[in-house]
Amino acid sequence: MMDPSDNRAAFRPAQGEIPTSPGVYRFSDRHGRVLYIGKAKNLRARLSNYFQPLHALMPRTRRMLALAARLDWTVVATDTESLVLEHTWITEFKPPFNVQFKDDKTYPYLAVTLREEAPRLIITRNEKIRGARYFGPYPKVWALRETTSLLQQAFPIRTCNDADYKRAMASGRPCLAGQIGRCSGPCSQVLTIEEHRQRVDELVSFLAGGDTSHLRALQRRMRDAAAEQRYEDAARLRDQVRAVEHVMEKNAVVLGMDVNLDVFGLRSDELAAAAHQFIIRGGRIRGERSWIVDVELDDSPGSLLEQVIQSAYEGDREPPPEILVPLAPDDREALEGALSQKRPRKGRVRVRVPERGGKLQLMERAVLNAGEHLVRHKLKRAADLTARTDALAELQRALGMEEAPLRIECIDVSHLQGTDVVASLVVFEDGLPAKGAYRRYRIEETTDDTDSIFQVVSRRAAQLNQLRESGAQPTGVYRDRPQLLIVDGGEPQVKAAQRALAEAGITDVALCGIAKRLEEIWLPDDPFPVILPRTSEALFMVQRIRDEAHRFAITFQRQRRSSSISSRLSEIPGLGPKRVKALLRHFGSVTRLKAASLEELAAAPGVGEKIAEQILQHLGNDPASDAKLEASQETERIEEGVNE
Repeated sequence: MMDPSDNRAAFRPAQGEIPTSPGVYRFSDRHGRVLYIGKAKNLRARLSNYFQPLHALMPRTRRMLALAARLDWTVVATDTESLVLEHTWITEFKPPFNVQFKDDKTYPYLAVTLREEAPRLIITRNEKIRGARYFGPYPKVWALRETTSLLQQAFPIRTCNDADYKRAMASGRPCLAGQIGRCSGPCSQVLTIEEHRQRVDELVSFLAGGDTSHLRALQRRMRDAAAEQRYEDAARLRDQVRAVEHVMEKNAVVLGMDVNLDVFGLRSDELAAAAHQFIIRGGRIRGERSWIVDVELDDSPGSLLEQVIQSAYEGDREPPPEILVPLAPDDREALEGALSQKRPRKGRVRVRVPERGGKLQLMERAVLNAGEHLVRHKLKRAADLTARTDALAELQRALGMEEAPLRIECIDVSHLQGTDVVASLVVFEDGLPAKGAYRRYRIEETTDDTDSIFQVVSRRAAQLNQLRESGAQPTGVYRDRPQLLIVDGGEPQVKAAQRALAEAGITDVALCGIAKRLEEIWLPDDPFPVILPRTSEALFMVQRIRDEAHRFAITFQRQRRSSSISSRLSEIPGLGPKRVKALLRHFGSVTRLKAASLEELAAAPGVGEKIAEQILQHLGNDPASDAKLEASQETERIEEGVNE
């Protein structure tokens, strides 16, 4: 039977109507609002995906199609044209189901107002000044003011406002700033409009990456003036040289002096992604920029990166000849073609993934910055009181609870390929972590993940029953008894937790599970999951609670592993607790300690060759165990990037 919510027949094209050419398509609702814009190398193949059975489509795609009433497409000649047209339409229509970029508007720019008769150098956050050439953005406005002051010493150009400039040019008298020596525009009556424009061109060339060549030219002119005994000119040029050198010192050299490129880093989780851009001109970092974007399930990292890069060069922004990325965009060739069109007569733009050297290090730094930006975004969002209140109310409605879950507990099980099984229980009160209430569990014998969940929930249920039977009163409105218990997993894990609560006779604690990747919310006795919107504050809160439980479980597992190794080392005569701790600190990790050779162990402080031999005998070599531990540590390192 047809789903009554499936209205796709109203706008489904006739068979053979859709061309096989490249193009751009858009879905609109019954009011004409554009819902989604996409591109395709083959329109027929791509659009046919939207008319599969509904259950085979992503939740977000199903929601979009439920609102859609019309489908249009435009055929283009090349993949590059489709990329450009898609981005143009997304910018124009801002469809709600396309990726939404949140550019960091706190960063200021340097702008040269080239459209004016006598251009000025200004600091601005307005990116829409007509005819202006922009440089940046820059991370700190106070540092930018200092740099601007130095630039105006190195390139003396106009600084006065428009009213003073017009008055001075009409009267033939210097402007107010010019009278005290703080303006070097034509209004100061010191140089002509043409001479001033030449200085402006030199400034623009300097900011665009030609700093070294400009410095050499200034030094040459200074030497010529001194040789010709024009000492006042030589002194003025000397001051300009010093100012230029000071400006260059304030920008770190990261690559060769002739290198002009941009670097993009990307980090993402299930709900959001962050991108960070370094702007390198003349081998120096001249600016940086960050974005946050809401992620949908069918947005691949390559697609996100492609859209970030397009967003970075909107309007009159010209891309450099080389762009470094952490992974290849989905359609690199088309992207390079679209970017190359923005720099005619200057050669093709190349998008590359660095593999070694300084460029790779710079890329890793950009990825690190993106990760930190994502962490700040998540912490800021989690700390917002209104968002937390809305999230709890939304969660109450979605789960059919009688009251908002002011105390939420979450259980996660962690193991190393079936061994060393542990579990964590984390507590969130009013949407914030209550770390003093966290608990850790050792699971000595278990058959699988669901059995581990059953054991931990049974133990927690026994604690709750013991408290109730003793008649003790909870301290505070949020204390001790949760309104909601979350388990990490899908339907099998939820059923195991439900069985444990039922056997304990607990009926006043709501239960749900969150499945990874699809981020579906599973409820007891419900054959289908609850699908929360990807931008939902409730989903963000449940995800954060689950991630915190996972982090806490992995940390406990590593501590147990390290403690086990320490105990084995303490059995060696001559190795007391202090020496064991010093040994672990020297090698940095258990994995490195176990991989150390006899010579490396003997060279460690307080060890020597005899004890080193005993260490090797006690620890032995267990490659499988080491591999599992290494995998666990790597997992934690990755997840800590967005959870801490």
